[in-house]
Amino acid sequence: MNLANVLSNFSNIVIPLIIFYIIATGIANKVNVYDEFLTGARDGMKTVAGIMPTLIGLMIAVGVLRASGFLDFLGQLLATAFSALSIPAPILPVILIKMFSSSAATGLVLDIFKTYGPDSEIGFLTSIIMSSTETIFYTMSVYFLAAKVKKTRYTLPGALIATLAGIVASFWIVGYML
Repeated sequence: MNLANVLSNFSNIVIPLIIFYIIATGIANKVNVYDEFLTGARDGMKTVAGIMPTLIGLMIAVGVLRASGFLDFLGQLLATAFSALSIPAPILPVILIKMFSSSAATGLVLDIFKTYGPDSEIGFLTSIIMSSTETIFYTMSVYFLAAKVKKTRYTLPGALIATLAGIVASFWIVGYML
């Protein structure tokens, strides 16, 4: 039996084992697991209802920016500024949109894959950037709204620095791999 089969079989049983563990722990501690589950589901639905307007607004804004061609324009505009750093122009819109919406960025990634191929240098770079950066503004708006946080303090600068670190690391990894 090879390692791939072992990992595949392990991944098939890990979620049911976690669920069983949670239920068993609840029963052992004399907790009404079903009532707690329903309470959590009810609270989760309230949270979803509270953040839904923010989600819809973000999705519409990204859709409008993408459909209007503004992202392509901005990418070309920034490409001239970033050409000295050897950042390919098609990656710039991905970097910008990823900060707002991962699904919209995924659409841009698929366009890059169609044009350049997933195994190209730009395809590798795009994939690694997608996995090493975060949807900063989406995450901040959704979670801070849900937690009723008014003062974000250093969250945005910290998140932008972390995103920059992820982008720099992505370029380093691709340079090292290819």
